[in-house]
Amino acid sequence: MYNVNLHCHSLLSDGVLLPSEVVVRYSAVGYKVIAITDHTDYSNIEFTTRAILEFTQHWPKDSSMKVLPGIELTHLPAEQFKPLAQYARRQGIKIIVAHGETLVEPVIKGTNRAALEADIDILAHPGLISDEDVKLAKEKGIFLEITSRKGHSDTNIHIVERALKLGARLALNTDSHSPEDIITPEELIKIGMRAGLSEKEIDKICLEINRFIEERGARW
Repeated sequence: MYNVNLHCHSLLSDGVLLPSEVVVRYSAVGYKVIAITDHTDYSNIEFTTRAILEFTQHWPKDSSMKVLPGIELTHLPAEQFKPLAQYARRQGIKIIVAHGETLVEPVIKGTNRAALEADIDILAHPGLISDEDVKLAKEKGIFLEITSRKGHSDTNIHIVERALKLGARLALNTDSHSPEDIITPEELIKIGMRAGLSEKEIDKICLEINRFIEERGARW
C-alpha cells in the first residue's frame, strides 16, 4: 500500500497548520510516513531547518506515524541550489525537495537542471521536463514528482510518460498546504493511475520509496 507523503507544508512557510496538526491529519486518513518540507531560501533556511528538526526530534518515538525532517528549496537562482542543499544536509535534513518548473508559476528557466545537479531527493512538479533532465534524474536516483496539487498536476501525464520511457524514479505526493489538500492514500494512487501508471508500476514505486526511506532513516 502506498501510504507515504514526502512533500507537505506547515505554517513554518505558506501552510496553515502547525506541524503537529499536519501529522495528525495525515495519520487520520491512513498515512504511515510523511516529511514536513517547508519552503526555504537564504532568508529563512536557518530558522526553518532548526524548527523542523526540533519538531521531528521530539515527535514520540513509539508513534505509528514516522515523521521525517525536510525542506523545499523554492524559486532559487540556479547557483544557490548546491550551497543550500549542502547546508540542509549538514544540519540533519533527511528529505530535500526542489521546487521544479511548474507551468503555473513563474519559475526561473533552468531550475530543473540546477536542482538536479544539487544534492536533492525529489524534484517537485517539474512541468514539461526535458528528456535530458529526466536522464539526469535517473542517473542520480532523484525522484520526479507526480502531484495531486491543482495546477502543478497538469503535467503529470508528461512526467509519467518520460519517466517510464527513460527509467527515472517517481514519487506520488500531495504538496499539501491546508486541510483541504490532504487526501487519502487511495485517492493519491488514483491520481497516479489517471496519469498513466498501472497498479504494478505503483507497487514498484512503493517499494522504491520504502527502500529510500529506510536508507534515509525513519528515526535518527
